[in-house]
Amino acid sequence: MKIIKNFIYLVLLFTMINCNSKQNQLNVEVYETSASGNNLTKLTNFSSDENQEEVVKIKLLPSEKRQTITGFGGSFTESSAYLLNKISKKNRDSIIEAYFGESGAKYSLSRTHMNSSDFSLSQYSYAPVEGDKELKHFSIDEDKDDIIPMIKDAMKVSKDGFKILSSPWTASPWMKDNKEWVGGKLLPEYYDTWALFFSKYVDAYKAEGIDIWGFTVENEPLGNGNNWESMHYTPDEMTNFVQNHLGPQLEKTHPEVKILGYDQNREHLKEWIDSQYKNEETSKYFDGTAIHWYASTYEIFPEELQYAYNKAPNKYLIQSEACVDSEVPKWKDDAWYWKKEATDWGWDWAPEQDKHFHPKYAPVNRYARDIIGCLNNYVDGWIDWNMVLNKQGGPNWFKNWCVAPIIVDEENDEVYFTPIYYTLAHFSKFIRPEAKVINLENSDKDLLVTAAENLDGTIAVVLFNEGTTSKNISLSLNDKNVAIQIQGQAIQTLVITN
Repeated sequence: MKIIKNFIYLVLLFTMINCNSKQNQLNVEVYETSASGNNLTKLTNFSSDENQEEVVKIKLLPSEKRQTITGFGGSFTESSAYLLNKISKKNRDSIIEAYFGESGAKYSLSRTHMNSSDFSLSQYSYAPVEGDKELKHFSIDEDKDDIIPMIKDAMKVSKDGFKILSSPWTASPWMKDNKEWVGGKLLPEYYDTWALFFSKYVDAYKAEGIDIWGFTVENEPLGNGNNWESMHYTPDEMTNFVQNHLGPQLEKTHPEVKILGYDQNREHLKEWIDSQYKNEETSKYFDGTAIHWYASTYEIFPEELQYAYNKAPNKYLIQSEACVDSEVPKWKDDAWYWKKEATDWGWDWAPEQDKHFHPKYAPVNRYARDIIGCLNNYVDGWIDWNMVLNKQGGPNWFKNWCVAPIIVDEENDEVYFTPIYYTLAHFSKFIRPEAKVINLENSDKDLLVTAAENLDGTIAVVLFNEGTTSKNISLSLNDKNVAIQIQGQAIQTLVITN
């Protein structure tokens, strides 16, 4: 009888321990993209390797909240929209769904260009008539065959909607001191005309059923080497234009539309921040700041990002453009996107003292590292450049070839989803607008980690293991935990539910 009682006691004890272990287990879904072939694949077996002694400890701290997420996404360019018009409806629809649909990346933040950019088929302006200071001949007809239909198709499949940030590369040449598409400055006599241009643009798009969320004042105000459309400002010149012209104009006609300053590389961010937020008068109309990543293939510039946040913690800080530039896309070659073979503009053209910022790199690594680094340094939105390009990396009137997350062969009606697409989706699909980035503790400096708590209470944790060796991880939240393994050269998104 005593033996039977002991046996029953052991069974009950084992049951209690097993129940407690399940109660202490985090409820988590794991999605992985990897060099070994996973593409946003939901894993059914992600337990750690018990034979590995080293365990990375990650502790989530949801009570320590940071910035509020605005969104993630890509850009509606004339080049991308033109290509979608060249392929079958089936493939066009699949791309739109992949970016904006519930089964896809669920993009929530986007960008487009006002007037032409390098990723247009030609150079054009919505205000082509010289001396038309009241913009009586303003027209967005140039966008009605391509960009506007692409935006409308995206709106149809987007359940939650998405914000549109619009950026000019240049004013009409007749408004500038050099009368050229490239370089030069806006003439003071046309400051009010150019401010009115922004307001007219909002009106014209609204008439098409499209709301504009915000503007950047000027794409790359420091210039682009005088290669394609550009217009130059100093920090104080831009601040003056916003404070005395653009801000008052939009306050009268479209006070809901946001104004973001700067819109270029991070290494010069401090001087623009100091000008915008010098005092209450200068900062009144600036809702935030936009930045690009082209200063380096690996450096995040955390000090500059933290400086911008600390100077104006209640303003937006949005990464508004990024791409693998100066490269022709590799067609259906996933391995290339994981290898350090890509070079950027700076590999050839950066000043000697800046060459070290531009080594060869792996495109997937650059995207994953940058987005995680940005989120961990107060950036609240992240926008990629072209959504779609062809096998040449265009079309582009300047022949400034670049890579997009989705590549099409318009001649043969084929589509290639590169690993960059899946990398971006690890963030956009699972970290939703209004989520709060949260603090965490991470025992392994070589494992990149960020986390955000969504409005529905789910927490998305994104891990990037850049090395080739797998890592065992113990992830804890309050009094619960889960053991997982991430293989080498892999990105994982962990979605924690109640």
